Amino acid sequence: MTYFEIGRMLIEEEQGGEERAKYGKETIKGLSKVLTREFGKGFSVTNLKQMRNFYLVYGKGQTASADFLKKGQAVSAYLEQHNSKTQLSKTKSQKEHRFLLSWSHYLKLMRIDNLSERQFYEIESRKNNWSVRELNRQYDSALYTRLVLSRDKAEVQELSKKGHILEKPKDVIKDPYILEFLGLPELPNYSENDLEQEIINKLEHFLLELGNGFTFVARQKRISLDDTHFRIDLVFYNRILKCFVLIDLKIGELKHQDLGQMQMYVNYYDRELRLEDENKTIGIVLCQNKRESVVEYTLPENNEQIFASKYQTILPSKEELKSIIDKEENTI
Repeated sequence: MTYFEIGRMLIEEEQGGEERAKYGKETIKGLSKVLTREFGKGFSVTNLKQMRNFYLVYGKGQTASADFLKKGQAVSAYLEQHNSKTQLSKTKSQKEHRFLLSWSHYLKLMRIDNLSERQFYEIESRKNNWSVRELNRQYDSALYTRLVLSRDKAEVQELSKKGHILEKPKDVIKDPYILEFLGLPELPNYSENDLEQEIINKLEHFLLELGNGFTFVARQKRISLDDTHFRIDLVFYNRILKCFVLIDLKIGELKHQDLGQMQMYVNYYDRELRLEDENKTIGIVLCQNKRESVVEYTLPENNEQIFASKYQTILPSKEELKSIIDKEENTI
């Protein structure tokens, strides 16, 4: 909050015309020296400029949070006592803001131009306790855009207000899933067993990619029908939707048999393992190449349980991200 108020003070100095703006530039240098002398590191000229930008970005009544720190209170009090030209009173903007994340988080968030996207990542960072590294990873993998592509216009608006909320089976799905943390190349030179093993090795990362509420249940879960045995690659449970989520991994192109097999797994879980107070099982076939026509004509029109999604083992390139964003804009 102190950084926000310092940014406001600097902006107000610059809004008094050219002569005032020049004074504002000198103010940054002088203020940097005074605050560094009084309170230690953290008030360099570069940081003060970032504080100025912080106010420009967050000075419109956007959400955020946390109580004043003792050091912040001390800095504010000092500025009130020693700056006669700009009084640091509690403004309406100050009362509306509660900054919950670290300064490093906001340095990243400030660089996201789209307001809805920035609000989404701020909410998700707070809700899921993302580190700055995880925030960077989720942004680089275009999480917001991937979720936008699977939602209608009304639901997209909710993303910027509430974050990623799970209310129905389709809310679980992302397309594509980005699995760059596995360290596998984007080549068909590994087996489904290799892919599964790497997911188990990096299970914590995979759970983060899946989203909210997932817990791991089993791998290679065996189910028996008459004298034939089948194995489901990965079984999870979602605590929010209160249902099992089955995942089958496929190298290469999606086939209608893959969806048919997943339908069988889902039916088995619903009829044999699902409890009365639990919701219907969700099945996801993760494949390298998803053919929309195969999905469309294999699954019933009112399908709400079986889904097919692509996965990528490398982060999207700038060109791929641009393509995804262009598709989003044309869709919405």
